[in-house]
Amino acid sequence: MEDVTYTLEFEKPLRELEKQLITLQSVSEESKVDVSSEISAIEKKIEALKTEIYSNLTAWQRVQLSRHPKRPYSLDYIERVFTGFEALHGDRRFREDAAIVGGPALLEDQPVMVIGQQKGRNTKDNLKRNFGCPNPEGYRKAMRLMELAEKFELPVVTFIDTPGAYPGIGAEERHVAEAIAVNIREMSCLKVPIITIVIGEGGSGGALGMAVADKVMILENCYYSVISPEGCAAILWKDRAAAPKAAEALKFSPKHLLEFEVVDSVLPEPLGGAHRDYEKAASTIKSAIKESLKSLKRKPIEKLLDERYARYRKLGMFEDREAANA
Repeated sequence: MEDVTYTLEFEKPLRELEKQLITLQSVSEESKVDVSSEISAIEKKIEALKTEIYSNLTAWQRVQLSRHPKRPYSLDYIERVFTGFEALHGDRRFREDAAIVGGPALLEDQPVMVIGQQKGRNTKDNLKRNFGCPNPEGYRKAMRLMELAEKFELPVVTFIDTPGAYPGIGAEERHVAEAIAVNIREMSCLKVPIITIVIGEGGSGGALGMAVADKVMILENCYYSVISPEGCAAILWKDRAAAPKAAEALKFSPKHLLEFEVVDSVLPEPLGGAHRDYEKAASTIKSAIKESLKSLKRKPIEKLLDERYARYRKLGMFEDREAANA
């Protein structure tokens, strides 16, 4: 699954070594000359450089990895984590929104309702999926599936991967803010366990409209924020080029999200990013979902709802200066 044709700026030294390795292996095969010691030396350099690069990523570099065009999307994880997935379509009010996919599936022998935000792999698919930016009908479809899950007592699993809800005129005319607000309200009192995993971009209300959950997890090369770094840079510095600075200021990397208790756990990715090994990334997510469901299903629904309410009431930090100075 690894893609070496798309190289981020900070990955270029690594790509140069990988090209040298490929060239050396090719020469060895063609000339029948034993260069195994040289190959071994380069392989060790590559592994050492991988560890050095990916163990010290900045917030902006993680944002770049979260947007990698070969990164696994919701349907890639659904295919590998669940069986018997049956996609359901439409919000029963306006139309289908391909930016959100969902339907019942099996997590081994456990029936669940799985819903995910879906980006496209190419121009045609991205136009169909609206670049992963859901319209209001997408959120209403997601809510319809959650209500169906509640009716049949199915746990809900959501995958978050969007730069934000679609901000176009049509979306505003069909009340996208209201659709997200309704989802937040209804998810807070949905009488089944809810698990959310941020698998790429977690942008603003577009993400939160499907992320009010009992357990919120995030892959290590993702972000979850009230605004994109480019949007923040445009507002504060009047220059979208200041996005790397904004990414640091927003403190939306998994380490900070865990520290601020916005997420419950950070899931490790294969070295170099989830796009390097789909199967390993999916296996990590599957184990995390199974473990979380096991603990959530033990709780009475009243306790689950109370804890969900308390979880979101305590989010955020503030200081009452007037009281502090009194």
